[in-house]
Amino acid sequence: MSRHLDLIGIGPGNPDWLTLAAVDAIQHLDVLFVVLKEHDVDDLVEFRRQVLRRHRPQADTDGLRIVELQDPPRPWKTAENYKEAVALWRRQRLDQWTHAVADNLADGQWGGFLVWGDPGLFESTLAIVKKLIAAVDADGGVPVELNVIPGISSSLSLASRHQIPLNRQGRPLQISPARLLADGMPEGVDDVVVMLDGRQTFSLIDPTGIDIYWAAYIGTPDEILISGDLAEVRDEILATRADAEERLGWVFDTYLLRRR
Repeated sequence: MSRHLDLIGIGPGNPDWLTLAAVDAIQHLDVLFVVLKEHDVDDLVEFRRQVLRRHRPQADTDGLRIVELQDPPRPWKTAENYKEAVALWRRQRLDQWTHAVADNLADGQWGGFLVWGDPGLFESTLAIVKKLIAAVDADGGVPVELNVIPGISSSLSLASRHQIPLNRQGRPLQISPARLLADGMPEGVDDVVVMLDGRQTFSLIDPTGIDIYWAAYIGTPDEILISGDLAEVRDEILATRADAEERLGWVFDTYLLRRR
């Protein structure tokens, strides 16, 4: 026998954007592991509930067990060594999740994590779970079989909502954390999808010849879309983003920078 663990991509914020495979996986779970991040706001917790209500309305009565995991603090915004801080956080996650799976997922059962966007893009869950499974194998425990179910990423959703192709013919596309764009667009790349930009890097680079396609809260009732010449719309984006964050208490945004 063995245990099963599904990483279920649930997209950026719309319960109707889940794949049929994701819906099937949710309906067959015995245990759902829910990661509650530091300062997690009600809207994010409510979205997970919406996913369950939409695709497993009987979850409250059919025996599904929900195991909540309080995520370790994320100190890297103030840490002197970014890489070491991230590595420590991942080790803490691994230790917590290993104990949670050992204590809550029995032989023959199916467990799962709901993963924002797609498990394979800008998501640490997959890497941590693979280490968890390797550790179980090394210790001779009941094997854990992994199943990764893709989701609609925020990058693809961004392109769809703006009604543009994400890539252009014969040109490379780069997906990058914002910190790597501090000096502007990379040489030889005309299209960059930017993730994890808590400092609004787009407002600090030279905007000459660059268009931006920006979105926040993609797929939700609060969705905001702004596009245009970066020099002309960046102040509008900054003001809109600040207003939305103050009003809702959180913001998830991403954008495409495109050289003309």
